[in-house]
Amino acid sequence: MKKSQIKMLSFIKSFRFRAFFIVALLVIVPVLTSSSFIYHMSVDAYIDKKIDRFKVNNTMLKNSIVSEGYLDENNDSQVVETQIAQLSGEYNCRIQIINSQYVVVSDTETGETGKTSISENVIRSIDGENVFIENKDEYYVEFAEPLVIADPTSDNNKNSNIIGAVYIHYSMEDVISYKDTLERYVIIADILLIIFAFVAAWLCSVLFNRPIKKMHQSIRRITLGQTENEKHGKETLEVTEISEEFSRLVEKMKTQDKSRQEFVSNVSHELKTPLTSMKVLAESLIGNQGVPEELYQEFLQDICKEIDRENEIITDLLDLVKMEKTDVEINISSVNINEILETVLKRLKPIAESKNIELVFESFRPVIADVDELKFASVATNLVENAIKYNNTDGTVTVSLNSDHQYFYLKVIDTGIGIAEEDQEHVFERFFRVDKARARQTGGTGLGLAITKDIVLKHHGSIKIHSKEGEGTTFIVRIPLKYIA
Repeated sequence: MKKSQIKMLSFIKSFRFRAFFIVALLVIVPVLTSSSFIYHMSVDAYIDKKIDRFKVNNTMLKNSIVSEGYLDENNDSQVVETQIAQLSGEYNCRIQIINSQYVVVSDTETGETGKTSISENVIRSIDGENVFIENKDEYYVEFAEPLVIADPTSDNNKNSNIIGAVYIHYSMEDVISYKDTLERYVIIADILLIIFAFVAAWLCSVLFNRPIKKMHQSIRRITLGQTENEKHGKETLEVTEISEEFSRLVEKMKTQDKSRQEFVSNVSHELKTPLTSMKVLAESLIGNQGVPEELYQEFLQDICKEIDRENEIITDLLDLVKMEKTDVEINISSVNINEILETVLKRLKPIAESKNIELVFESFRPVIADVDELKFASVATNLVENAIKYNNTDGTVTVSLNSDHQYFYLKVIDTGIGIAEEDQEHVFERFFRVDKARARQTGGTGLGLAITKDIVLKHHGSIKIHSKEGEGTTFIVRIPLKYIA
């Protein structure tokens, strides 16, 4: 394919061409439709106006013939003759006046005068019918109307006498001239409007394409790692917002990528550390013969702890993978939230006692709600376990449960180390850990709060954090009492 063809194809596929084509189409189609409609309406109105004028002339002529007694024997009315001559000359029409014996009394084309008319339309009119024929192909109209003398003694002119008929053939050839003239004006107007449409479409395509081109350049600079310092004063609000939003998205992706790299490093260390410890313990047992049974028991217990630690890390990873699925299944049932929290606190009480931390449960009322029992228990466990891990010795963890007519509220309050203000907006991000050194000591992977938030969101709830360094942290969970899928 030639370069010119490739260039043309690229232009046809471009937004500028599509904008040009659409705008031009939106202007040209209504213009041509409207002009065609106006043209036909004008022609029809012109024809209707002429026919209405013909009808008025017919009525005036009929009235004169009857009032002047033109069909009476030996009556040669100059008024009627003059009116016929004027009408014939002005409208280029043929006029015949026929008496009740079908004899042509007057004919502007003198060949028929005195002869018997055998025209079907004349016969129908003498029988009392008003005949009107319009021939649009040959541009003429015909009228055949009865001449009537009313009987003053009868009601509603039922016994009126028909004394003859008037036949008039009007030429409509001037309509052709009118149509030609009008058509020329319409074509000229259409050409001017089409030229205007193309110019307007081109200007619109350039104007529409300019912000997109600017946005493309801005995005390109961002993707190449260049700082977006350009002022957006002359740009549209939408382009500025998109550029800024894309810049924020890139920064967020960089942050997430950095967090993932740290996570991979941390998880690699976390997964290798238990394995290394188990290998050292196992090799110690193998290399020392006749070791006392107490030492065997101690080493095996240490190996079991490392296995549990490894299992915890793997379980968190599997939970994260499951929660990332959009179609993850949650088994909703109506459960007693108080009982779930009591069970969680009972299970975690030994861990709290080992650090001399007091667990307090405040329940303001019984709460029955639609939740996934296992997943909600996981939420409570993660929050309380974190409150214990990152608490001070001899501290307190308070678990509070309350509800209103629509939601129930779970608060987990600790008296621990707290979280810095700049870190609070990141604590629910996956792979984020506030204190990486301490998290490694406590076995944290930075996944617990991310999993917790995902579970809460899948219950159509929300989770918030309030914390101050050195004073403690409060997590507030709000979940609807009734689950709506």
